[in-house]
Amino acid sequence: MGKVLVIAEKPSVGRDIARVLQCRGKGEGFLYNDNTIVSWAIGHLVSLWEPEEYDDRYKKWRMETLPIVPGEMKLKVLPKTRKQFNVLKKLMNDKGVDSLICATDSGREGELIFRYIYQMSGSRKPYQRLWISSMTDEAIRDGFARLRPGSEYDALYESAKCRSEADWLVGMNATRAFTLQYRVLLSIGRVQTPTLAILVARHREMEAFVPQDYWEVQGDFGDYRGIRYDRTVSNTKIFDREKAMAVAAKVRGREGLVRSVVKKEKKEYFPQLYDLTELQRDANRRYGFSAQQTLQTAQDLYEKRKMITYPRTDSRYITQDMVPTLKPILQTLDRPPYSKFVRPVLSLAKLPAGKRLVDGSKVSDHHAILPTRTRSRANLSEREQRIYDLIVRRFLCVFYPPYVYEETQIHTLVEGETFFTKGISVKSPGWKVLYSKGGSGQQDRNADRQGAGQQDPGQRPVSGREDSAGKGANTGQAGQPGQEAALPHLTEGQKVTALRAEVQKKKTVPPKPYTEASLLSAMEHAGRFVEDERLKEQLKANGLGTPATRAAIIERLLAVGYVTRKGRSLLPTPKGINLIEVVPDALKSPETTGKWERGLGSIAKGAMQPDRFMGSITRYVQYIVKEAAAHRSNVVFPQEPYRRKKRTVRETGKRQKQQANR
Repeated sequence: MGKVLVIAEKPSVGRDIARVLQCRGKGEGFLYNDNTIVSWAIGHLVSLWEPEEYDDRYKKWRMETLPIVPGEMKLKVLPKTRKQFNVLKKLMNDKGVDSLICATDSGREGELIFRYIYQMSGSRKPYQRLWISSMTDEAIRDGFARLRPGSEYDALYESAKCRSEADWLVGMNATRAFTLQYRVLLSIGRVQTPTLAILVARHREMEAFVPQDYWEVQGDFGDYRGIRYDRTVSNTKIFDREKAMAVAAKVRGREGLVRSVVKKEKKEYFPQLYDLTELQRDANRRYGFSAQQTLQTAQDLYEKRKMITYPRTDSRYITQDMVPTLKPILQTLDRPPYSKFVRPVLSLAKLPAGKRLVDGSKVSDHHAILPTRTRSRANLSEREQRIYDLIVRRFLCVFYPPYVYEETQIHTLVEGETFFTKGISVKSPGWKVLYSKGGSGQQDRNADRQGAGQQDPGQRPVSGREDSAGKGANTGQAGQPGQEAALPHLTEGQKVTALRAEVQKKKTVPPKPYTEASLLSAMEHAGRFVEDERLKEQLKANGLGTPATRAAIIERLLAVGYVTRKGRSLLPTPKGINLIEVVPDALKSPETTGKWERGLGSIAKGAMQPDRFMGSITRYVQYIVKEAAAHRSNVVFPQEPYRRKKRTVRETGKRQKQQANR
């Protein structure tokens, strides 16, 4: 009986698998024992041909040679990693090897990496698929005990192949067409260009914004304060100073009455587990980490540290069969600084596992990100500690009861003017104890919209207006720093006096520039930028890019000079703004890319034929080239930075065109 060859995606993963399988023998680019050989790729070893490899006439960029649509997309071995490819090719065709195991990352790109290597090696040996979500020894052993036939992932491969070829066709042709038309290198991609368009649209809103002065009238009733409103509590702005002064003068010192007091008990349930995009958003809001930094750190915690499960997931749920694994994870976490949060959960007769946590219908390739049973936390970098802490606290949240509070709304009437006051009295902090000052350490310095940094239970009087995060401004009596003043007990019809009435001058504020956190949200929910209601609904499940690629898209926009960072803000450059000015709507609309992501998802599920998808891509590419050739605007692009060595457009573009579509 011959040996089994296991092919991992990276050397580090290969070495971990080899250790678990007890492959202690060392070869050039592989490890082995009597029954098994473990080798690895180094990411992508194989890529699509360059245009000039199909025909010499494509070496020079010319409009008349476009569109470039090869009848068959061909593969080549990448020169930089040819040595390792040759190792794999030899092993895959070795007579002593009977079968293969694909152990690349469990996702679309991992499947593509293996299949391209398999195709280029010429091997015809049968293979199985290792599909795991954690790199712990236990998970690896369990995965090898449950290998699946490779054919079960044929549809996933077809989806990955279509993604790769579509990106090549759109990026190569659009980049060449618009570069030739405007005589400056213009990198264009089916995902990066709509993402840039979102940033440019916000920039234009900010530029067009004209600030206006307005005034608000705040009444001080001794024990509490309120803000005057007109018809609705959100309508507090008065754009005429004299009118605001007149309102203040009218009510100042006058007697009024409490028109209504409404108390409601409300509950806020725990935030769901992290998927990659939510983790990237949270890390950016709290610590200013870029999406790429968070992804790389999470990947290290998964691959190298074995401390979290597979991070490149788009799900925030777990499946029913995972419920028995939750208690062992909690037991592993029963160490400082988490013990005081873990032990109350472990004392429960039964762990809570409702539909907000367990829903197999909302788990596709991978479940939500979880901590693993790995106990060692030694020698973590500061960034690793912070990302791990976010994941652990979010995991612990799901076992805690809701945050319960009583909201009190008071409407006070004085001389025909109505003032609004809102107070919040915490009844039970619930899951928010994980983010309290006493529980979260340095975490609570940057409270997020989920309530991290919640102050000690008490009442919080607030004004009639709420900010974009839904948190009202504290307009109660002044207390000690960090404390909340309590609302007095009031009854409907009770008489009060407006001791003071202040007029506060303010200005309307422009839309805020995107941060990586808000841009990731915009990419994930691209349907909001589409007018068609039917398509808007369809796009809810398909945004721009995938959780695994969005960080690379943002980095790509920065690398090609379309976007720049200013603090935590992402701002389009003149070159980026001009590009969106000249490309047709189809290239910059999230609608187009959203349709494609939906199509790729359908292919992965076996619900769409790849030929149908690629046919639509070919027609789209023909349209883009035609549009670029037929229309030239008067937009003038900024001059490119001086280069010491003169380069042709073709030479300058060669380094970038492979990534044009990210």
